[in-house]
Amino acid sequence: MCIVAWNWQPHGATPLLLLSNRDEFYARAAQPLHWWDDTAGQPKILAGKDLQAGGTWLGVSRSGRLAALTNYRTPEPVRTDTPSRGELVANFLNNDVPADSFLQQLALHASHYNPFNLLVFDGRQLMGLESRSARVLTLEPGIGAVSNANFHTPWPKLTRLVRGLESQVAQGHSTASLLLPLLHDRHMAADSELPHTGVPLPLERMLSATFITSPTYGTRACSVVAIQSKQVDFTEQIFGAEGLMGQSHQQFVPRPP
Repeated sequence: MCIVAWNWQPHGATPLLLLSNRDEFYARAAQPLHWWDDTAGQPKILAGKDLQAGGTWLGVSRSGRLAALTNYRTPEPVRTDTPSRGELVANFLNNDVPADSFLQQLALHASHYNPFNLLVFDGRQLMGLESRSARVLTLEPGIGAVSNANFHTPWPKLTRLVRGLESQVAQGHSTASLLLPLLHDRHMAADSELPHTGVPLPLERMLSATFITSPTYGTRACSVVAIQSKQVDFTEQIFGAEGLMGQSHQQFVPRPP
């Protein structure tokens, strides 16, 4: 399902600080964070990779662009005749088109995909697209988040993550070691606080935690990305059914396209 939170400070020392959890079936194979092969030259995309469809849920480019994807929760079955939503992240990272132009063009055919939210950063603007309404958003400076509803929808886990990030930012904390615990939060909301998305109540309860666990489905990756003017830091923890499987950290100097 996934959740993403960020602190967007365009004139600060760290313009974009982002936290993200990727939730998926454990049986769906994926590669952890790595630079993707590029036959045309130096690798351009740093991201994990979904080995079933070839896309990704979160990544950054060599030039410092970023894209992150969440799906939109509905009771309808997933369509099988659509392109992979994960390709949208890779498409943006492989592109030099401004964020607004990329999203306006994508909005014209967003209905071709299963419902999604896409967050993109092109080095100047942080923007989002809600596919169900083809709505493009220019995100204001400050702290925000998106889960499996429209941007900023105050589901309990989104509210908890935002409050936790606000507290850490207020204390001047921006390192992965201090922010990753926010993504490990297994607190489930009370039934009275749950959203009503059309899925069965036991599933709604399970999905109400920031960090999801079950025998077959759960949080597979916890990520913290800090984009600064002269440095990008990307930390990822990988999880399986048995728990933490590994952690990696990549640091690089962004280069103009």
